[in-house]
Formats: sequence, C-alpha cells, structure tokens
Amino acid sequence: MQQSLISLSLLSSLIVLSPFALWESVLAQENSSEEEPTLRINVTDTILDTPTSTPFRGNAPLRDSTRPTYVIDREQIEQQGARTIRETLRFLPGILGDGTTGTEVNGLSGQFIRGSNSSQVLILLDGRPINALGFGGFDLSEITTDVIERVEVLPGGGSTLYGSDAIGGIINIITRRPSDEFSGQVGVEVGSYGYNEQNLELSDSFGDFGYFLNYNRVAAENEYDYTIEGVTRTRENNDTEYNNLAVRLEQEIGDRALLRFTSFYLPKEQGLPGGVPVADPPFGQGFFNSLTDNNRKFTDQVLNDLSLEVDLGEDGNSVLTARFFLDYLNIRFDNRTEVTETLSFTPPFQLQRTEPDQQRFETEQRSLGFQVQHNWQITPNQNIVYGFDYRNTNVNNLTQNLTTNKIRTNFNDEISQGALFAQYAIDPVPAWTVVLGLRQEFSSLINGSVTSPSIGTKIQASDSTIFRANYIRNFRTPTVANLFNANPTNIGNPDLDPERGNSFDIGIDQAIGNAALLRLTYYNNTISDLIAFKRISPPENGVSGTWQNLGKVRSQGLEASVNVQPAPNVFFSIGYTLNEPEILKSVNPEEEGQELRFAGADKLNLGVWYENQYGWYAGLLMNSLGSYPTNNTNTEFLPGYTTFDARLRAPITPDLTVEAGVRNLFDQRYQLFSGFPDSGRTINLGVEYNF
Repeated sequence: MQQSLISLSLLSSLIVLSPFALWESVLAQENSSEEEPTLRINVTDTILDTPTSTPFRGNAPLRDSTRPTYVIDREQIEQQGARTIRETLRFLPGILGDGTTGTEVNGLSGQFIRGSNSSQVLILLDGRPINALGFGGFDLSEITTDVIERVEVLPGGGSTLYGSDAIGGIINIITRRPSDEFSGQVGVEVGSYGYNEQNLELSDSFGDFGYFLNYNRVAAENEYDYTIEGVTRTRENNDTEYNNLAVRLEQEIGDRALLRFTSFYLPKEQGLPGGVPVADPPFGQGFFNSLTDNNRKFTDQVLNDLSLEVDLGEDGNSVLTARFFLDYLNIRFDNRTEVTETLSFTPPFQLQRTEPDQQRFETEQRSLGFQVQHNWQITPNQNIVYGFDYRNTNVNNLTQNLTTNKIRTNFNDEISQGALFAQYAIDPVPAWTVVLGLRQEFSSLINGSVTSPSIGTKIQASDSTIFRANYIRNFRTPTVANLFNANPTNIGNPDLDPERGNSFDIGIDQAIGNAALLRLTYYNNTISDLIAFKRISPPENGVSGTWQNLGKVRSQGLEASVNVQPAPNVFFSIGYTLNEPEILKSVNPEEEGQELRFAGADKLNLGVWYENQYGWYAGLLMNSLGSYPTNNTNTEFLPGYTTFDARLRAPITPDLTVEAGVRNLFDQRYQLFSGFPDSGRTINLGVEYNF
C-alpha cells in the first residue's frame, strides 16, 4: 500500500510538472540571450549554511551547531502555502505538528516533540518567551505567516539558554525586518468553506530608519460534512475571523547601535463546535448529540518588544543586547450550550434533554521581562554568550455564571523567574568543536531554583561527514493553575517541584556530493517529577483531587531528513520521525510500561517539487502519521492517516504572482483527537501584487 501511494505521488507530480517544464523551455527560448532558468544548487551548503539563531542565542550557520535544528524559511513557507505557524510545522521532522483539534486554519494548536506535550515545548518570538503560564503552552494558530521570516525547531530542549518550558523542545519564530528599499504588497486568497484572506504590507528604509507594517485578515465559515462511527453530520459553529496587525521599527544610532521596536496585535474570534459525541459501540450508554452552536472563543493578544543592540568591538565580534518586553494574553471562552441530548440504548430507550448552566471562562496574563546578553568572539576558535534573563508573569483566571452573573476567581497569582546563563564554545583543533553551557534559574516558587548544565560536541570527520552529540538538563516550572488553582473541584499545590528532564542525542550529517544531504539523529529523553492530577476517591468536601509530582516518562527514537536534487529544477525530500514514549512511573499502575497518549505516533513526510529561477514552483507533499493511543492505558487508539497536498506558484509578471493549492488531495478522512474530525479536501486560490 505504501509503495502504491509513493508511486501515485510521483506519477501525480510528473503530471503536474510537465506543463511547467514546457513553460520553462518556452521561457528559455524567449530569453536565450539572458540568464537561463536552470536551477542547480549545492544542496549540502544551502541547508547547512541556513541562518539559525536558536542553538546560539545569536545568528550563525546551521553547520556550526552541535544540535539537530530544523528550519523552514520564508520561501518554503510561501511555497507550501502555510497560513499559520502551526501549519509551518507539518513537514518538519522531530515534531508531531498535527496534534491539534482541527485541520482548519483556526484549529487549536498542539505540538509534541520527543514525547513531550504542548506545555513542555517553549515558544519563542525572536528569541524571547511568549508561553502562557496560566495553563501552559501557546496556540500557534494565533500567528499568521505573513510576518514570519523563518521558524526554527530545536528538539530535545534548551533550558540552559532559555529556561523553563524547554523540557521537550523549542519553537523559535523569527519575524521579518524592514526591507532595504520601499516595497509594498497586497494579497487576496479565497478557498473552500468560505475561506477568505486579505493582506497589506509596507516596508522601507531611508537613512538610518526602517519600518515594516503588515495587516492580515482571515475569515472562514468552516462548515463541512463528516462521518464518525457511522454518524454523518455537518460541522457547525466553526467560523473564525482574524485581524492581525504587526509593526516593526528600526533606528540606527551611529555606526554601532541599533534600536528596534516590534509590536503584534492578535485579535481573533471563533466558534467552538467542540468534540463530536456519538454512541459508544456496541450500543452502550452514550451521547448522541450536543448542541454547541453558541459557544465562542475570543483572544486578544498584544506582544511588545523593545531592544537595543550595540557593537562593542569590530566586525560584530562583541555584541551587547538589551531587551525589554511586555505582553498581554487575554483568552475568553463563552460556554453557551443550551441543550444536551442523551440517548440511552438500554430499555426504555429514552431521549433525555438537559439545560446546563451557561458559563464564561476568562484568563488574563501580563508578562513583563528583560534580557541582557553579550555575544563575544574571544579568539578565532573561542566564543561565549552570557547574560541575565528575567520574567514576571501575573495570571488571573475567573469563571462567570452567565445565568446568575456570579463570578468566581480560580486563581490570581504571579511567578517571577530570573536566571544567569553562559554558553562557551571552543575548537581545540579546527575539526573539533566543544560547547559547554550552564544556567542557574531563580524563581519565586519555593522549589523553583534549578541548575541546568549542557555539553555538546561536533567532529568534522571529512568534508562530507559531521558527527555530533549532546546532553542537556532541562526543566519546566509548574503553571499557575498547577500551583494556585482554587477551583472547588480541583485545587493547586504550591509545593510542586519543577519537572526535570535529561536529553541525549547523537547524530550524523552526511553529504552525498553536492546534490544530497542526510541528517540522522538518535535521541533519548527522560522527564521525571512529571506533574499529574491525582484524584481523590471518593471526593472530600467537593474536592476531586490536586496536582502532584507523580510521573516519569522516557522517550527514544530517530529523526531523519534527506534532501536531494536529482536533476536541475527538481527536488526531493524525506522526513521521518520514529517516536517511542514509554511511561516509567505513574500514579496509576496500569499506565506503567504503556505508551504515552498522543505523543508516540511515527511520522513520514515526502515531497517532490519543481522550481526555477523565475519563481515558478509546483510540488506534491505527503504527510503520513501512524496510529497512536488516546489514553495512557493504551486501550483506545486512533488509526493513522496519509494526506497529500498539491501546490503551485506562478509569477505571471515580475510583480504579479498567482498561487493555488489543494490540501488533502485525495480527501482522506480521519480524526485528530477522538471526536474531532478533519475538514477533508480543501482548495485555495490566491493573488499577490507587489508595488
């Protein structure tokens, strides 16, 4: 079956590509006296020389890192038609980016890296944290890609440089800078289920000042038919609307200093259809219908960042950076479910209707912080980055009964985190690099002070072979909800210890001439003091349980990527992730020795595409996910699935580009979480005009 799918993908790609090969020959004849459209690149250098910042806290080529970092740049984002940060992760190895509750543009994002969950993955915006500390994580569907230069994924954690929440990995979102000269762009895109997008962008630099402005509106109805366990219905109350605004201003101060201000405003409203409850086979007691056509989610996020970068030396070998940031993350859920219907499949087969209380759940987070760091190239073979981080986060969470108007505060507390860090790199001989790191975290929590060491090495065995190995000690501070929740049914535990992780990896980067590059990594991650909810049975005084350090998980596996240019203008890629997260310790003995839910799927990506120097692109991309358990006792599984996306970008003129795409080309239907269907085949068509 797998061979037939691959054969079908290659055949489809040839069908798609043949018209553009013909177009290329026409262009070549018309421009015989000009530059030929043939595109042949050095695949190895193109990938290994990719600008990367996450492993260094400063810019350097990917080849200088001992860590297996994966990058998707702006060109690839546009070619693949990724609309949000969540969608940029689909074809990268090492991350299960499909851990969401929907395939729509607004589908709630979850990301699983090396057996970790979304709360254990640190989200950075230009190198500084934006994670929500109320319940953990950050919804990557909130940020659209029009303002993004690249996205970097660092699996295996990075607490030495970045602190808490980096226990499973890091996703660093690098935003766009002002252009060297005036540029403007307008874009319009339409698609299935009422999808429509408008984008306006302006950028320029004159004298010592530069700016980048972007407004992006996305709206969709997202109504589609689905079938789950023999029940066919229409997905309703699934609409969304974004109105995102981004501003970046840069001012050079003399020859050695750069002042930069960045602000993102991310408002979004969407319907919440919820999961699809169906009868439990074979005809047990189960929900048949839940009317949620009034439930809504509102987000109102503001991310502000002011930084000053000063060159203290010559040629950028000593750079001091000071940064101040202030973020507001406001999320509101309105649960306005009017009626729930329950069908009993045991006599007397009655349909019961209930009218639950309508409630509003609101979380307001304010994060204030600053970073000071010095990147210093001490000698040609030695460099160090060191500095101080501080972040204070206050989170207020409340529940309002919309029927009685009664308000209950679940928690209103704060966490202060400060740290000293340093990472030193030396080349004892030209072909050997050693990287040593250390971080001392200080926290307002009783048990919040943590030491995080790391060591990495890289050996250039030959011009075509690089060996690398790493160890890092990671940690994650408990969320405010874990610590201080005063909800009557589950309460916080202020004595929680941080989760701690040990991450090992060993790998090879093997070039095959200039036309191919293999990157292979074996990893082993262990997370101990895992925070889990312990229930009290029977409940005491209305309290059902609290949070405790009860778990331990080990995940091991392989990450592989292969990039090949078999012929001019033709490219091929493979990405593979083998992931085996095992529960070593749990409050429930039945979970021990089992696979961790949602986090253990194997992932395979294939891509074949054509592109030339005129900007034409046509490609076919495959995303395949293996089956995975939906509970920690491994009694329930969701089957895997395989989808294909077809993409086309056609520059009609130097200023006008048309793009088209079909997601889920063969209309493969599946569930992401139990009761959360995919949207099936969708088609998008867009136009961009540069002025």
